[in-house]
Amino acid sequence: MITTELVRALVDRQFPEWAGLPLRRVEPAGSDHVIHRLGDELAVRLPRHEGAIGQAAKELAWLPRLAPHLPIAVPEPVAVGEPDLGYPWRWAVARWLDGRVATVEAFGDSVPTAVRLAEFLAALQRLPRDGAPSGGQSLAGRDAETRAAIERVGDVFDAAALDRLWTAAVEAPAWDRPPVWFHGDFHTGNLLTVGGEVSAVIDFGGLGAGDPAVDLMMPFSLMSARSRAAFRETLGVDDATWVRGRGWALTGALIAYTAYAATDARIAAATTRQIEQALIG
Repeated sequence: MITTELVRALVDRQFPEWAGLPLRRVEPAGSDHVIHRLGDELAVRLPRHEGAIGQAAKELAWLPRLAPHLPIAVPEPVAVGEPDLGYPWRWAVARWLDGRVATVEAFGDSVPTAVRLAEFLAALQRLPRDGAPSGGQSLAGRDAETRAAIERVGDVFDAAALDRLWTAAVEAPAWDRPPVWFHGDFHTGNLLTVGGEVSAVIDFGGLGAGDPAVDLMMPFSLMSARSRAAFRETLGVDDATWVRGRGWALTGALIAYTAYAATDARIAAATTRQIEQALIG
């Protein structure tokens, strides 16, 4: 268990220059990290499970290079902590980013927000990718897991419609152009907002280069049909990439729904919406 006492001890032991700063746990946090605010200017993030390890080093290596070229703020890594005191993985310290997580109610139908997010992805995709992390798992690599999830949710959703969409996504023409940068987990929960505007994009653990369809979860997690159309037009997404993007939105939401919906009403609502919007297209 990652307690505030453990985080305090790790910080004080490895970064004594911050030992005098107050530390408080941030809730709600995501499913991948426990987050604490350290003083007014810093955030401490510790992975909860093996699937989240490696993010600290990746962000430290890449975000300082990418950030100056992006139109929305991203985390500014400060340091990477090492395994210690029984905690088994590397962990991160970054500059604190003010803001609240974006909501569908506030931003879902906002065309300016949709356009701004598309412009963020376009800027990311244009950046040189020399040495970029690999593209990660493919849609086909998630086929068995996704079809099993479809079977499990057949009493909640239209399983036949889910199967048709998933089959179309897996069978869609593959990305046949040079790989481009992608965020890798681009959905509503990784947007911060201040003053009615998106202020930051966070959580770059999935950062890599490959098929940009993986970043098309956002139109289905956040947007309405109207704002989604503006997003697609601004980014210039072709039909095959859009279908693969619907597949990524579907598989991400299904896996999260089957893992967490029974115990977390917030995740249940968010993933239900994402599944329904992916079916709409």
